[in-house]
Amino acid sequence: MSKTVLSFALLFVVILTACAPSAPAEVVMAAGESPSTPQVDLTPLPTRPNFDPGELVNYTAQSGDTLPALAARFNTTVQEIRTANPIIPADATTMPPGLPMKIPIYYHALWGSPYQIIPDHAFVNSPTAIGFSTAAFIASQPGWLRNYREYAGDAWRTGAGVVDFVATNFSLNPRLLLALLEYQSGALSDPNMPDSSYVLGYRKWDHNSVYLQLVWAANTLNNGYYGWRTGHLTDFDLSDRTEYRPDPWQDASSVGLQYYFSQMMGRDEFASAVGPNGLARVYHELFGDPWLDSFVLMPGSLRQPELPLPFQQGQAWTYTGGPHTGWGTGEPFAAIDFAPPSQTSGCFAADSESYTIAMADGMIVRSEVGIVVLDLDGDGNERTGWTIFYLHLGTEGRALLGLQVKRGDPVGWPSCEGGRTTGTHIHIARKYNGEWIPADGPLAFNLDGWIAHNGSEPYLGTLTKGGLIVTACDCSDIYSLIRR
Repeated sequence: MSKTVLSFALLFVVILTACAPSAPAEVVMAAGESPSTPQVDLTPLPTRPNFDPGELVNYTAQSGDTLPALAARFNTTVQEIRTANPIIPADATTMPPGLPMKIPIYYHALWGSPYQIIPDHAFVNSPTAIGFSTAAFIASQPGWLRNYREYAGDAWRTGAGVVDFVATNFSLNPRLLLALLEYQSGALSDPNMPDSSYVLGYRKWDHNSVYLQLVWAANTLNNGYYGWRTGHLTDFDLSDRTEYRPDPWQDASSVGLQYYFSQMMGRDEFASAVGPNGLARVYHELFGDPWLDSFVLMPGSLRQPELPLPFQQGQAWTYTGGPHTGWGTGEPFAAIDFAPPSQTSGCFAADSESYTIAMADGMIVRSEVGIVVLDLDGDGNERTGWTIFYLHLGTEGRALLGLQVKRGDPVGWPSCEGGRTTGTHIHIARKYNGEWIPADGPLAFNLDGWIAHNGSEPYLGTLTKGGLIVTACDCSDIYSLIRR
């Protein structure tokens, strides 16, 4: 190991040693009881000076930072960052949180608030949500959500059931969804439900229920969070068309919330919502200070485990979908699609040998219509470590909840179940500690050496291995065929 890589690794160990999380316990409070630390720090926010072009500024790496995203946020290049920080190894993926860096900055005007609302682990359905009971917490509050029921996802669900259903599918922290419902509609404190069915402010006729409002909110939150995380989103407009450019030092969760509030609020209301007296105060009053938990959501130098293509050795399938959304629409572009061989198009029954395999040893921690989730660390919790998310697996032969599997074992057969689709296929995505991992980027999908790359739009793109290229297409032509 070179001295540079060794120094980087040692620094990483020191930082992580100082940030070991404690095991979370179940959180239930009686009605009217508030956490012991409800106050939000009202220290005046820092202001950013004008910087000379290329001036080196101080930056401390945050959870999930990557060089391409930092380059986009600071309007610089990866190479310039590397030149200023020679300690960073050539194969770096995620930066170790706490790493002091120098970044060349090229000034953009109109930077937004530097106030950080919540940490990333409180945004994502992460290990810090383990032990939290949404149902028990709602039952302890006097608000209208405790008596709410709605038919959603082919089942009648309570208010808690709706929140958990959305939190699980989009991989968002249920505490965050509850805080938004309280902040925007008094769902936990007001016994009377608002007259309007648009409880989160998204006024579209086909989103006129709590569930559909939460689906829109979750999708929008993820668009903002992962847009900032990848560097694809660096500015956006408020509802009054005011341009907003997030502060380059911001964390992904705060930008996710800024982007969310921008969709329905003008300048003054937006400034209040994303400041210390907005959602942050409500979150503190409900759940305490999330910054007191130093859990590191995305460690430095994260590596994907070795994974194969998701079908049997010796078979050839079609690469039908390049990087696209893991769940919902838009960011995160965490998923790719494959279809088994067939003489027909559309929805068909896959033959007995065209099953989808377990891509690693692990445990099945979710098995429901169209969906299987494989937990690679085997602790039985979808929120921790690496997981593989499979979508569009048929009911017949689908791996059962709790099943221990070995790499190569069947987990199900491709189908059209589990959402909108025009043909039999499978959709696979990865998560780490509950965070969706983009299919392209520093932690790109690597399947038997085949690396995923984005296309010019979702579902396009390629898989490459050395000089070989497979191009995503739902046409099943020779250029989209991939053999294992």
